[in-house]
Amino acid sequence: MPVKPAAPSAPFSGPFALGTLSAPQRPAFPGLVLADGRVLDLRAALAEPALTVRGLVERWDEVLPRLHELAADDSADRQPLDGLRVHAPIEPRQVFQSGANYRQHVIDLDVAHRSPDDPRSVEEARAEIAAVMDRRAAEDLPYVFIGLPSAITGPYDDVVLPDWAEKPDWELELAAVVSRPAHRVPVEEALEYVAGYTIANDLTDRATVFRRDMAAIGTDWLRSKNAPGFTPLGPWIVPAASIADPGDLRVTLRLNGETMQDESTKDMLFGVARLVSYISQTSRLLPGDLVLTGSPAGNGMHWGRLLRGGDVMDGSITGLGAQRTRCVTEVPA
Repeated sequence: MPVKPAAPSAPFSGPFALGTLSAPQRPAFPGLVLADGRVLDLRAALAEPALTVRGLVERWDEVLPRLHELAADDSADRQPLDGLRVHAPIEPRQVFQSGANYRQHVIDLDVAHRSPDDPRSVEEARAEIAAVMDRRAAEDLPYVFIGLPSAITGPYDDVVLPDWAEKPDWELELAAVVSRPAHRVPVEEALEYVAGYTIANDLTDRATVFRRDMAAIGTDWLRSKNAPGFTPLGPWIVPAASIADPGDLRVTLRLNGETMQDESTKDMLFGVARLVSYISQTSRLLPGDLVLTGSPAGNGMHWGRLLRGGDVMDGSITGLGAQRTRCVTEVPA
């Protein structure tokens, strides 16, 4: 059974958040989650039997005032959150992932991945990659690649570690949820296309990141990041208006109770607005799409401790609640 969260109603900012929930033997429904730990079934409240969270986001500007009204209406039929299963809050069409976006994280990874015959000292390696990071920021060149929606799982679901994954690692990240179609959006307007924010743990098998058979090709994100369940998402989508500054949130991951990641989004080279704008210069972002913003320092490669069966990860980001997932090893067929 999935591991239960330490606090199912972990605090989030603002009067409400959105989630996808289900009662035992009942279909999942989009829920208006309130700070008091109760939930309003939005299919019933809005008289839309087929409604999903993505359907809400697709008409975000229209529906947001109504959500505020429902949150303030004490007469609405609410049910306790306790006893409901919490699923990933949304099913996106597209997932855009930002790599090498936290300065200290990239420096740590470069040092950890150094070749045994690298002539540089640790200090020289750190100084060299720090200069590269500063140049990237100055030249406004984020690094973005594509993830698969099929890798997404719920915020309290077990994570199956594939038998081929030799070095599975954690990467807790702030994720932005797109509110409307966006193409060639300027940085100054990019946050107007964000409906809200959620938590993603973008797991990576470090052993398969680089193609040993084709070094010139570089990274293999398909294999290293897209196994089923490698992206625990949620628990909630918190409206953007409830997050004062996405560039000043604390990202914290604990492994079996021990803090491994604990960094501010201030360390991002490229903030949410720059990432959304950059992606939109090439691609057309769609309502409900996810933009993952990269992970801070403190991954398993840094600590020399990768994930294994039985590990429990607790992840939280300021104002967005918390997720808890347990790792289980794949049983060979």
